[in-house]
Amino acid sequence: MSKSSSKPSSETDWARVRALTDAEIDTSDIPSLDDAFFEHARLRLPSSGELVEVTLHLEPQVLRWFQRQGAEFEREINAALRIYAEALSQERPRTRKSA
Repeated sequence: MSKSSSKPSSETDWARVRALTDAEIDTSDIPSLDDAFFEHARLRLPSSGELVEVTLHLEPQVLRWFQRQGAEFEREINAALRIYAEALSQERPRTRKSA
């Protein structure tokens, strides 16, 4: 196996990043959330309605991230998918290429 076929390792010092306090993180390049932002913002909570049981294949790291969010992780996945579906439904219809 050639060396170029393996993933490059991250050069980020994650231990140093995790040790940063909020005050030490430079957020100067993040725009402020002004009144214009909040005019269009919507609070999106997980549905409290009925869910349908399905089998779904997810990448392990995606599932682990949602599981770390708490016991209601399945509803959080549902909320994320709903937000994605709503965003796409507001765009012009797209055609999907079959696999």
